[in-house]
Amino acid sequence: MRRTNFRRISWIRRVAPYVLLTLWTVIALFPIYWVLVTSLKNPGDVITSPPKFFDFSPTLDNYRVVLGLARYVGLGDIVRVDFIEYLKNSLIIIPLAVVLSLALGLPVAYVMARFRFKGRENLYFFYISLYFMPPILILIPLYLVFIRLRLYDTYLGLILILQLVNLPLVVLIMRSFFEDISPEIEQSALVDGRSRLGVFFKITLPLAMPSLMSTAFLCTIFSWNNFLFGVILSRTRTQPVTVGILAFKSYEAILWGQMAAASIITALPVLILAIFIQRYIVRGLTLGAVKG
Repeated sequence: MRRTNFRRISWIRRVAPYVLLTLWTVIALFPIYWVLVTSLKNPGDVITSPPKFFDFSPTLDNYRVVLGLARYVGLGDIVRVDFIEYLKNSLIIIPLAVVLSLALGLPVAYVMARFRFKGRENLYFFYISLYFMPPILILIPLYLVFIRLRLYDTYLGLILILQLVNLPLVVLIMRSFFEDISPEIEQSALVDGRSRLGVFFKITLPLAMPSLMSTAFLCTIFSWNNFLFGVILSRTRTQPVTVGILAFKSYEAILWGQMAAASIITALPVLILAIFIQRYIVRGLTLGAVKG
């Protein structure tokens, strides 16, 4: 009897983690499933009660409206949103913001990892404070500064303001990765006559490429998902795609189907990017996890 109870407890311990993991996966993926299902419903099925999870006729009309291939008539008025323009704004702003963050942050991270100087930890704390600072605290001063410098509703303004999101992330992550690279490799190259700058670009940076790709991907996600800066510091001409989703909400109605379709389209570029560079992401995030 005791052996039987022991086997039962042992079996439960083996199975329980998989059951809990499956349950957690279902809970985590359900919002994505619900948005996808909503994007494939007609207006009647979207607002029906009780909600329809499977028993509805899928339609691509919401995607046609979002992509500008059809027009949706609601409450007697034609609701037309140029969502492609919002998507184009994000595809212009985000890559340039990420490239600028890497160009500014990589030298800082390398210097902080390789050299000891007075105030180094204070500088590190400064970047940490930028990363954890709530953006809402500085929006009013930023708005006034943007108006004064004529950066409001410009691509340049949004690219610069996203450095508050990306630059601390680059410094914080890449500093630890540079510290994991053995300094002896660089010292050997310096003995052979290479300059410090040449060592950085020819040796250190290629060795840190998986980590660099992972950092760039994380910066892309944070920038792509940023909503607050876009809605406050820009108008329709330069607003990013996250703000464009709100265009399907008006005083007359909320177009849930089109809003869900726009959300799915918004998520696709980052998802496609993750698929193409997933090998670098895994290598970069696991670099330095096991140390001898």
